[in-house]
Amino acid sequence: MRLALLTDLHANREALDACLAHARVRGADRYAFTGDLVGYGADPEAVIDTVMDHVARGAVAVRGNHDQAVSVPSRSGMHAEAREVIDWTRARLKPGQLAFLDALPLTSELGNMMFVHASAHQPEKWEYVTGLEEAERSLRASRSRMVFSGHVHAPSLYRRADDGRMGSHTPRDGMKVRIAPQHQYLVIPGSVGQPRDGNCAACYAMFDDEKRELSYFRVPYDHGAAARRVIAEGLPIVFAMRLVEGI
Repeated sequence: MRLALLTDLHANREALDACLAHARVRGADRYAFTGDLVGYGADPEAVIDTVMDHVARGAVAVRGNHDQAVSVPSRSGMHAEAREVIDWTRARLKPGQLAFLDALPLTSELGNMMFVHASAHQPEKWEYVTGLEEAERSLRASRSRMVFSGHVHAPSLYRRADDGRMGSHTPRDGMKVRIAPQHQYLVIPGSVGQPRDGNCAACYAMFDDEKRELSYFRVPYDHGAAARRVIAEGLPIVFAMRLVEGI
């Protein structure tokens, strides 16, 4: 199985289409979407419909904090601009799309793999995994050898060795990592729809479970078109600038 791992799509249709096309060329035969399908971007309907279609054909999808904010209205935990987009998104979506977001689980498992948006440790708390301490906490909370998550908008990789030692890597485009069966890994592909590491190219990863090989990719796309869509819809301009600047 070649599993394409996509997270933090953030209603960016151009970035999602580019990553899906890239993954198909590289032989992806299954897909996983680890949350935040919506928020920030201008095309929530198209993005949700795309993910719904993939789920109907066997893809994995879990809930992100933006997905939850749209389906379960709350005024806490987000800054004003993000809440503005959440309210705008909720008003745009059809009942079936809202129901799909509301039905997304916090976690999902497939074989020896776990999928979660933030941390496997108290996933409902939406903890950001930005270092070894948080990564170890997430890995210890799961019995799976591979934990795939998102929430952090830059690619990263953590390993917990069989003796308990932790290590980390900053992945590069095209980087292939050999997965040792005795270790435990936390894989964060980076954001499809709103990268924040200074590179505006979309991020995703692919795991080949037969070769036990993990690959990270950066996919150029028309981020200018996505930014113009944000502006045209009257959404906060900061979210257009993030797409252009990658921060």
